[in-house]
Amino acid sequence: MNMLMTRFAQANGAHRRLNIGRSLIVLVLAGWGSLALAEAGVDDTGERLVNDFLTDVLTMQARFEQSLIDADGEVVEVSGGTLEIERPTRFRWAYADPYEQWLVADGLNIWSYDVDLAQVTVKPQEKALSNTPAMLLGGATNALEQFRFEGSRVEEATTWVRMRPVDDSSGFNRVELGFLEGRLSRMLFFDNLEQTTLVALHDVVVNEPIDASHFEFVIPNDVDVVGVPLARSDAAP
Repeated sequence: MNMLMTRFAQANGAHRRLNIGRSLIVLVLAGWGSLALAEAGVDDTGERLVNDFLTDVLTMQARFEQSLIDADGEVVEVSGGTLEIERPTRFRWAYADPYEQWLVADGLNIWSYDVDLAQVTVKPQEKALSNTPAMLLGGATNALEQFRFEGSRVEEATTWVRMRPVDDSSGFNRVELGFLEGRLSRMLFFDNLEQTTLVALHDVVVNEPIDASHFEFVIPNDVDVVGVPLARSDAAP
């Protein structure tokens, strides 16, 4: 199974590589199956938290730890790196461990750069990320149109909000966002292969400027490039 952000792009044909993924994660997953979703008041809070995240958070920077759990509940690999988001359409998801790989969305194209393989895959961003959890992270204006709320619950002070894509062709069947003290701190992604990805965020900083160059991708020398980037002149007005 592959890295979270690579899987977002791969669901629409982009490059796959890193595998992720037994710890407290299993208890979190079991909680959803054994407990009913919370009452309407908590559901309303969950929807508000998601809406606030999409509208009030203009930039976000964080370290992340990511685990992939297989269908038997086993953590098969763990990775880590940094995440940077700039609303409405730009983000950078950079894996540093165990392999270096970048995923850069510049607002027009999404670039996946595997440093070890010296390979870059590029696709038009809107098509590649449509109906995937990355839409929620990137904060596209129509993100919530592509998901429906299924309820919320509180577990150990974290409010978990369950959402499901309207179109399940992306390869994911649901996403769950965990908010602690009003701030996004955990993300769970469930794919159609019965595998689950948990992302834990640390040292989160919101609404602080981020250098614009972090969302620009310059193709390195001596790499293989798969795909053709969309040019600014080709974009819809």
